[in-house]
Amino acid sequence: MQLAERALQHFTHKTTDQAGSTMEIPLSAYRDEAQYGREIDRVFKRLPLAVALSLELPEAGSYRAMTLLGVPLLLVRGDDLKVRAMLNVCRHRGAKLCEDGAGNKRIIACPYHAWTYNHEGGLVGRYGGDTFGEIANDKYGLTRLHCEERAGIVWASLTPGDVFDADTWLGDFGEELETLDLNNWHLFEQRDLPGPGWKVTMDGYLEAYHHQLVHRETVGKYTVGNLLVLDTYGPHQRLTFGRKSLGELAQQPQQDWQPMEHIRLIHSGFPNLSISGILGDHCLVSQVFPGQTPTTTITRQTILVAKKPQTDAEIQASEVFSALTLKAVQIEDYGIGFSIQSCLDSRANEHFIFGRNEPAVQNYHRWIERFMKLNNNVWENTDGTAQ
Repeated sequence: MQLAERALQHFTHKTTDQAGSTMEIPLSAYRDEAQYGREIDRVFKRLPLAVALSLELPEAGSYRAMTLLGVPLLLVRGDDLKVRAMLNVCRHRGAKLCEDGAGNKRIIACPYHAWTYNHEGGLVGRYGGDTFGEIANDKYGLTRLHCEERAGIVWASLTPGDVFDADTWLGDFGEELETLDLNNWHLFEQRDLPGPGWKVTMDGYLEAYHHQLVHRETVGKYTVGNLLVLDTYGPHQRLTFGRKSLGELAQQPQQDWQPMEHIRLIHSGFPNLSISGILGDHCLVSQVFPGQTPTTTITRQTILVAKKPQTDAEIQASEVFSALTLKAVQIEDYGIGFSIQSCLDSRANEHFIFGRNEPAVQNYHRWIERFMKLNNNVWENTDGTAQ
């Protein structure tokens, strides 16, 4: 109700939440390879990262293997139903254990020499062990990465030895994520989309200023352009957009309001997560993973449905939503993003300028700068205190 009230005030007065001033970012932040390497190491490899949804690992033995920022990551749900993160690398001769993908395994076996590991990453068997020689199995378990589940999301560090507390990292934003009840959705479809560079990509997820022009054939049909209600939780953010029907609330007594019919929420988890409820019982989860260079990313786009579609009409509705989000992101957002990227070396600009009406983008870049000023072995609470 409060979000709808705030959005309606902006709609009525043709205003939006604003930052205190405009903000300039030098173009080196988007294209300098040395800076990019430092930021990826600090922001993506030393902070808790949203690596998967809990429902991608539905039962004991479920696994998800992926390569993120050059790190071979293996997630496995154990017999105790706890998810563990490990490097997807055999401790014998370094072979990759599981090809990237998902499934269920009774045991994890190396394809090279058949060393076997349990769901907790412990070494439990070696082919020809009697002839290999004596070793202490407990010293040759898989290399563990710190991992915690919160709010239906698996958070992990990509650096061995780094430890974090998910509740501290998320702060009050964790309660906001819990309201989404992500554990109880149905995974309808998932795909990986190549995109432009990390910051070009993320900038587009954090403002509604472009919606009426870029998305006029998709989400722009339903969303009020240049209207944003922003709540920040340190580096994490909740963005509220107005739907085109928002003005109808002005004609209704508040006790009759159905606020979620007139606003759209985006939950943005720093540095790579965006969760968007767009239409009806459908939800889009986007995880942005930087590539090998400042100009490449992969976005894992996951389509969730409140319940598994059963009827032809339900299946068609989910397919329409999936196609809409694919077009909005791959064709419209990333189309503009690739265009921006192609002009970075043109010398037309020395910096980008973010308006006061783009406060979420400004907040994102300020937190990148803030984390870069910290030592590599510390990170900050969402209230700004060092850990």
